[in-house]
Amino acid sequence: SNIFFLLGGFKVTLEIAAGAIICSVIFGTILGVARHMKLPVISQLAELYIDIIRNLPCLLIVLVVRFMTPLPPVMSGIAAMSIFSAATMAEVVRGGLNAVPRGQYEAACSQGMNRMQVLWRIVLPQAFRNIIPPMMSEFTTIIKDSSYVWAVGTEELTGRGMILIGKYSATGQLFTIFACVALIYFVLNYSLSLLARWQYARLRLHLN
Repeated sequence: SNIFFLLGGFKVTLEIAAGAIICSVIFGTILGVARHMKLPVISQLAELYIDIIRNLPCLLIVLVVRFMTPLPPVMSGIAAMSIFSAATMAEVVRGGLNAVPRGQYEAACSQGMNRMQVLWRIVLPQAFRNIIPPMMSEFTTIIKDSSYVWAVGTEELTGRGMILIGKYSATGQLFTIFACVALIYFVLNYSLSLLARWQYARLRLHLN
């Protein structure tokens, strides 16, 4: 029954991680594009957001969102992780955009495309192809950092592990619980890393 109790928490972890990954990719892409295009005011605001968030601890953002918004536990976890991870994702996206040769822009513009068409049709697809490894690395970080939400009472994987730990006192029992929690995180994150390597190798093979 304990393993099913942990798996129930794992389901919550997946919900928080999946929601945060989707939101951080969308928001991070917008921030990264804003910085890359150097739009007046918008670029400065994006840079300010990134600098502030990247210099704050993730746990602090989790606490602020949980106790200063009316969001329920899981939604507050998604929001907090999205806010935090979008800043890192923005820098990953900006790095990918900067890696696209300038000639790509010039060639597309010579065909009569405007800046947004060039960005959407030519540059972003190439940038996302280049940033698969660092983006997948950030995904695993989101999954691991989602464990912070147990501190505000959300019963995800780590939270449920702590509940079980409170019921037992023998060293062997505690070790088993910690090992189960660690194994679940490891299997998920290692599977993601394997998927990233396979996808990146497939893209390189396609390009060659």
